[in-house]
This record gives sequence, C-alpha cells and structure tokens, in this order.
Amino acid sequence: MMRYISTPTFFNNILFIDIETVACTAQYQDLEESFRLLWNKKAATLGTTDPQGVRELFFDKAAIYAEFGKIISIGLGHIMFDNNTPMLHVQGLSNHDEKVLLQTFRKILMENSRQNSLRLCAHNGKEFDFPYLCRRMLVHGIPLPPVLDTAGKKPWEVSHLDTMEMWKFGDRKSFTSLDLLAALFNIKSSKVLMDGSEVNRCYYVDNDLDKVTTYCQHDVAVMVQVFLKLNCWECIQPQNIIFT
Repeated sequence: MMRYISTPTFFNNILFIDIETVACTAQYQDLEESFRLLWNKKAATLGTTDPQGVRELFFDKAAIYAEFGKIISIGLGHIMFDNNTPMLHVQGLSNHDEKVLLQTFRKILMENSRQNSLRLCAHNGKEFDFPYLCRRMLVHGIPLPPVLDTAGKKPWEVSHLDTMEMWKFGDRKSFTSLDLLAALFNIKSSKVLMDGSEVNRCYYVDNDLDKVTTYCQHDVAVMVQVFLKLNCWECIQPQNIIFT
C-alpha cells in the first residue's frame, strides 16, 4: 500500500536535478583540428574509423562525453508543502553560453540555506549528471560547490542520491532508463516531448532551446515521482507540479 508523505522535513535538503547536453559544436567540421584528431581516436575506440561514420558519430554521441560536449539546460526540482499538501517546484535553467549557465547553477547551490546538508538526486546521476557537471565546471575554471566536490571523500561520505541506483539494489548488470521505470510505476513519461537522442538535433537543427528546457523540466518531474514510488509514497498530483 502506498503511503502519503508524512515526513515533510525529509525533503528540505534534497534538490532533484537533470541536465541536457549536446555536442560542443554543431558538426564535426567545426571542431578545432586538435579536437578533430582526438575525436578520431575516440571514434576508433567505439569501433568507427570511416570518415563519414566518424562525422555522424560525433553528431549522435559527442554529447554524452564531457570532453566533447556541453551542458545547455539544467532542471531543478524541490518538494515543498502547502498546508501539508506536497508541491513540486521545477525550475528550468538554460543558456547557449555554458559558462554562464554553470555559474548560475553554482550560485543557486551556494545560496541554498542548507548548504552543509544539501543532497542532490538524479537518475544515473552518479555515472552521468554529477561527474559531467564537475568536469564542465572545471573546464570553465568554476570552483566546485561543496555538494559536488567529492575529492578525497570516502564513499559513505558522499550523500548523492540516484534513482537508478536505488532501483538496482546492488545489481550492476544493466542500465535501467527513467522511461522504463516510469512505465513500470504507471507514471506519465516525459518522452512524449522528445527523448534524449533527439536533444542534439533539436538544439542545432531546430534551434529550439526552449523545447529542450521544457523536456529537461519534465524529466525532473518524472524522476521525482519515481523517487516517491521507490519509497512507497504517493505521487504528487499533476495540479501540484509548478514549472518556472
């Protein structure tokens, strides 16, 4: 039996996040020569050496590697309560200038009133979102906020939450997508807008950053609902989800 959320303070220090990434340039030919050579080596490790295949692989896959991609949108979700009714507030950050975007994100984290106890939650965040954010911040010379600076910390000292890890229960055999978990728990998927494989094309071909940001926000909302289901809590009602 699902439970209604009865411990509002549990969510005070949890910030749910999702990032959307694209290739660092619109096409392979736009890369500086040194990076074209480095991508050629990367493509070879992925089994592609044909020149046309290398170019296509860059457009299709560069976004998932922090060395060849960039962040264009960050979704932030926070559960709050209004007369004991859980409300989900989802903010969408986006900018063509990655450095400005990451500086804005860092400022939000640093201004959090519960900085010392702040916890970040993402789906596959430990493998993707968190390290990607750290790497791209360092590329731009942005100091890591304490919540992301895990250097020298023991595993049990890192308080990040990861809905995919929660679902695995220690099982390391396979990747479980957010979309699959949403289907399992009968949660409306965010993939009705697009899916992750379409973000690069939406950004560079359709020039629609707003659509990517909306998709990112809805991913956060779905992830929060999955997080609640994984804790046997009732989902937040759609009318109580606020996008800003």
